[in-house]
Amino acid sequence: MITEVVVLYYSRHGATRDIARHIARGIESVPQCQALLRTVEEIDSAANKDGGDPIVSFNELKQSDGLAMGSPVWFGNMAAPLKHFWDKTTAIWVSGELIDKPACVFTSSSTLHGGQESTLLSMMLPLFHHGMMVMGTPYSEPELHLTQSGGTPYGPTTVSGHQQRVLTKEEIALAQATGKRLATTAKKMKET
Repeated sequence: MITEVVVLYYSRHGATRDIARHIARGIESVPQCQALLRTVEEIDSAANKDGGDPIVSFNELKQSDGLAMGSPVWFGNMAAPLKHFWDKTTAIWVSGELIDKPACVFTSSSTLHGGQESTLLSMMLPLFHHGMMVMGTPYSEPELHLTQSGGTPYGPTTVSGHQQRVLTKEEIALAQATGKRLATTAKKMKET
């Protein structure tokens, strides 16, 4: 029996997408777990979104065993296209189809103090309203003590600056560890 975890993200310049890919690798490091990389529709058709992954469907979300959700920091909050997606999930909320599913959040910002923690916290709110069990990254992960750029107990992060850069080894390790933890939890819950 395969445990499927949706890795849902919005990315404008690629940094959030890069974290999503490493979370997916962590998920797929757990036997019989599969990551579904998905993105959301753009609100402004003229926007230059970076992604390339399929648009998530409500059925994929409902049928998933867990969720990792990521967004770049937009004024200390999640990006509008991701918020717009959640604003359309009322029917899923009413049916309770996400209740007790594990979830985590991740983000990227262009500056170190650009609002990573407030963005992570804002992304948790719709997940709590859907009854999901939101988990962070525990301090048992040694990279959380060592990182000089991205990574919080609230979830994986990166500081991309104003140009594309490669994730640090600590950021990669934290993203993969969080994905592995999410998949392990989803798998255990599915087996019970």
